[in-house]
Amino acid sequence: MASAKAQQAKAKVPAGLDLSAFPPTTVRRFRRYVCLACIFDLFTKRLKMAPRTAYTAVRGHTPSVAELTGPEPSRPYFDSADKFPHCPHCDASKGKLAGFEVIRLEGSRATTAARKQLFDSLPKAEGAIEIVEEQASRRDLLFQWLDDLGRRFDFDQPDWLMEAARAYLEKREPKTAWSGEFATLSHVRRSHRLEEGWQREGPRLYLSPTLFDEILLIQYLVSRSHRAGGYTFEGRLTLPELLRRLYNRGFLAQHGVTGEDPAEFLQNLVDALDPGSASMKVYYLIDRREFLEKTRAVYARYA
Repeated sequence: MASAKAQQAKAKVPAGLDLSAFPPTTVRRFRRYVCLACIFDLFTKRLKMAPRTAYTAVRGHTPSVAELTGPEPSRPYFDSADKFPHCPHCDASKGKLAGFEVIRLEGSRATTAARKQLFDSLPKAEGAIEIVEEQASRRDLLFQWLDDLGRRFDFDQPDWLMEAARAYLEKREPKTAWSGEFATLSHVRRSHRLEEGWQREGPRLYLSPTLFDEILLIQYLVSRSHRAGGYTFEGRLTLPELLRRLYNRGFLAQHGVTGEDPAEFLQNLVDALDPGSASMKVYYLIDRREFLEKTRAVYARYA
């Protein structure tokens, strides 16, 4: 009887959400597994719950954002990049593991229309996708974005400098099709002819001095932990060297950046890259569909 129920309740991974309308820099994805074998064993064997009672309790639970996105998962949650993961705690395999996908959307003007359209299109089934709204520090969001870039780039390959430049321009001007612009580029140059913005001439992209210096700062921040100093379009620079160049070019004065020491200067420089209020709204979409399907399937084995 139980095996027949399990056969009927065999879980299928739901289709992902369409995020193509969002600027890439405004979206961040997380995926974390939960071991349902650990949970059901705890409820039915240790807490002596009836399988149905355990199923109701498990199905009604939505993990917190911190549990699903924090750096160190705790049992029954775990991270895995394996195609066929196993629970590190009880060695349960795919059939008893469920994945939560969490999508974080920045609540900026650039995402307003796409966000409304997405929310209107979400599955209507109760509990399928939970939306959590929070306030986030702009500085924290920027450093998380820099951390993502650092994990993505191969610093031993020189083309990462162009990729970093494109990533910042995508963040700064999300409506421009930068992938197309960079597809045939060979050089990115500073141009004193431009007071602001950028200009394309053949295989070269010319940037205003301020915009070029902002990209140097991004390149430094992304690469500074790789080796001593940070690598930029202008070569490897230590923090004092970078600050000296930005000071001589008037960049620090233009952005009103001051400080008592290099570390404070750097912190204020980072804040100048993302002007506005100290915080912004972010929306977390917790996709519970796979969890609900797998929970039903695992319960069938206990019933």
